[in-house]
Amino acid sequence: MQRRGALFGMPGGSGSRKMAAGDIGELLVPHMPTIRVPRSGDRVYKNECAFSYDSPNSEGGLYVCMNTFLAFGREHVERHFRKTGQSVYMHLKRHVREKVRGASGGALPKRRNSKIFLDLDTDDDLNSDDYEYEDEAKLVIFPDHYEIALPNIEELPALVTIACDAVLSSKSPYRKQDPDTWENELPVSKYANNLTQLDNGVRIPPSGWKCARCDLRENLWLNLTDGSVLCGKWFFDSSGGNGHALEHYRDTGYPLAVKLGTITPDGADVYSFQEEEAVLDPHLAKHLAHFGIDMLHMHGTENGLQDNDIKPRVSEWEVIQETGTKLKPMYGPGYTGLKNLGNSCYLSSVMQAIFSIPEFQRAYVGNLPRIFDYSPLDPTQDFNTQMTKLGHGLLSGQYSKPPVKSELIEQVMKEEHKPQQNGISPRMFKAFVSKSHPEFSSNRQQDAQEFFLHLVNLVERNRIGSENPSDVFRFLVEERIQCCQTRKVRYTERVDYLMQLPVAMEAATNKDELIAYELTRREAESNRRPLPELVRAKIPFSACLQAFSEPENVDDFWSSALQAKSAGVKTSRFASFPEYLVVQIKKFTFGLDWVPKKFDVSIDMPDLLDINHLRARGLQPGEEELPDISPPIVIPDDSKDRLMTQLIDPSDIDESSVMQLAEMGFPLEACRKAVYFTGNMGAEVAFNWIVVHMEEPDFAEPLTMPGYGGAASAGASVFGATGLDNQPPEETVAIITSMGFHRNQAIQALRATNSNLERALDWIFSHPEFEEGSDFVIEMENNANANIVSEAKPEGPRVKDGSGMYELFAFISHMGTSTMSGHYVCHIKKEGRWVIYNDHKVCASERPPKDLGYMYFYRRIPS
Repeated sequence: MQRRGALFGMPGGSGSRKMAAGDIGELLVPHMPTIRVPRSGDRVYKNECAFSYDSPNSEGGLYVCMNTFLAFGREHVERHFRKTGQSVYMHLKRHVREKVRGASGGALPKRRNSKIFLDLDTDDDLNSDDYEYEDEAKLVIFPDHYEIALPNIEELPALVTIACDAVLSSKSPYRKQDPDTWENELPVSKYANNLTQLDNGVRIPPSGWKCARCDLRENLWLNLTDGSVLCGKWFFDSSGGNGHALEHYRDTGYPLAVKLGTITPDGADVYSFQEEEAVLDPHLAKHLAHFGIDMLHMHGTENGLQDNDIKPRVSEWEVIQETGTKLKPMYGPGYTGLKNLGNSCYLSSVMQAIFSIPEFQRAYVGNLPRIFDYSPLDPTQDFNTQMTKLGHGLLSGQYSKPPVKSELIEQVMKEEHKPQQNGISPRMFKAFVSKSHPEFSSNRQQDAQEFFLHLVNLVERNRIGSENPSDVFRFLVEERIQCCQTRKVRYTERVDYLMQLPVAMEAATNKDELIAYELTRREAESNRRPLPELVRAKIPFSACLQAFSEPENVDDFWSSALQAKSAGVKTSRFASFPEYLVVQIKKFTFGLDWVPKKFDVSIDMPDLLDINHLRARGLQPGEEELPDISPPIVIPDDSKDRLMTQLIDPSDIDESSVMQLAEMGFPLEACRKAVYFTGNMGAEVAFNWIVVHMEEPDFAEPLTMPGYGGAASAGASVFGATGLDNQPPEETVAIITSMGFHRNQAIQALRATNSNLERALDWIFSHPEFEEGSDFVIEMENNANANIVSEAKPEGPRVKDGSGMYELFAFISHMGTSTMSGHYVCHIKKEGRWVIYNDHKVCASERPPKDLGYMYFYRRIPS
């Protein structure tokens, strides 16, 4: 028997004794039902703890549960044992020692090291002349911490031996994240070799795409048979769509489509509707050429050279990464880098900026004990757990320690080398947040702005109690549309999370210098001389801000005053200002030849930003509003018949679809009507109904149907009539409490308004005395951390309005010609100085290139 202290390196731990074969078998008998052999599809984690970035290289090693195959560091294995009762773990440890010296003083000749059997993701040089490596595996039985050394074939039961061998030989659970294997896992479409392409004369322009059926301009797919451009499915994140590409396949049977905006010389995102999965098309270049798209030159330039051949682009990389400057490495809490997993720098840059914000630090790292203690049985599949793990890894300083001082090296090497882990590998985090997303789950470079919105969506959907840190980015935009013919106006509001600024190229202050540079460059190219030093357009930030606020034409505007299409103009203003303002510079576009172009410009981004003049003013005296009339809806006859036959009993409404729509912020009554009138065909179809009907006067009124007793409240059709003395519908209560209000506030408001969600919110704001005189009930929240007690005080409305004065504290820069190539780095201002985060390298910045950024993060200055 070995004492617990021996396993954890405590004093007195050297007194373990070897057990006889019979003792081992007897010891394992009670635990045999819990020991499993990994099956196909089981994810075996043996490189990374579910709650931390501990690995077999860590001082305490790693414990792999022999039932769930989850791995835990020394600090977290007890939690899993208490929660699950699983007692048998495989302990994995890699030892690193100084090599034995030969007679001449040098290391002994290299030979194959048979003591290495763990397939670890490490940066250690296994061919080092100075160190040798030895892997150790043993079974540990909790709670008494008995140890059984491995291999031990003669003494272990056959099932245990097979299970141990299977765990040790298992492959990484992140195969789709590995650069060399992701592409190979996509199947070749069976339609690729003999794809029919219609000679219909369709040519696809390099920009200005929109869905042929609904005019959406995002998530667009090009059908490779007839050249139709149609929108994809709604993913409930930043990439929306109405599913018209899928409808087109059902109508025509044309199977393959490619996503516009993903096309590079290396390939593109291709989807097979018939095979219902992402596929490879070996003939994609030929299929795209049919519609005028030269895929093989997508990253080319006017002189046919690639990025790395052009001196100006090299210069951009040097400036942004501060190459040539001796940068001082930074260590400690908040100065931990993220290792590049292969084109994962977009994720790293965004997460560094996110966890520099106190609200995110408090929401996750500040709640670490509760989140970890109440995590689900598989914490690798819980968003809040993985966010907390990443935040703690970045902020704790545990994985960012300075090198051992030279005077201690000799003393340390006499015993055992303890390598310092600098930087963490976010494999588990990336695998979870990108699953089911066609772009982020790949190993290609992605747009940092798109990932930011994707992350905000995940935070929204996985809030911890009443706390939602993404509210710091949330603001309201007032859009004013004016009919040019009648001069009447319509004001609407929408939620947004970032401000997109156009690049005002026409406002460049060095136009003469740019013209001279262009002439010199062309002359150098024609004479095959070295290119001149790059001259960037210098754009005043004020010009970009002016371009943002200027009116823009509205395509296909339908005037309710004229009951017809007319010319219209739209202006946008801030109806509220967020606590943290994220500004994206719209640097990317396409040339006429489909070659992606990046505006390589210098913009004098201010350290202090004042946008108070962009505050919305609402309907002004003398303005006349457009009539509240919706445009006519043209529905094909077959769709009408199908819709009428699918109207359902209100008691059978699909509440899961209702709640999916309500989580997007739509009124509950409207969501119920949308699901009802679309015949329970799902949240996507119901969302289309909402888009069409959201401006109708009775949009948020309760569902009314002849023959069902008039108005049916949100809860009446499911839970029975809701009177003042009865309990309101639980789903409506949950929506109000998710906004930060307390449960009995929500119940009282719903009882007073017959369970009408919007009127209940108005009631809460008009009865502030209720909040002061009530005893509130602490409610257990229903999410992944279902047992976390919500102790926060009411936050009020989710929009945190305030002053429009801001201070720059972080920015993300991009190098390269396209968001789907190149590299991202992040600069953050900490403790009064700028710090550059370049993957795993974190250094003090000497010349932060604030004029070359892509995304800028501003914090509000208290007024």
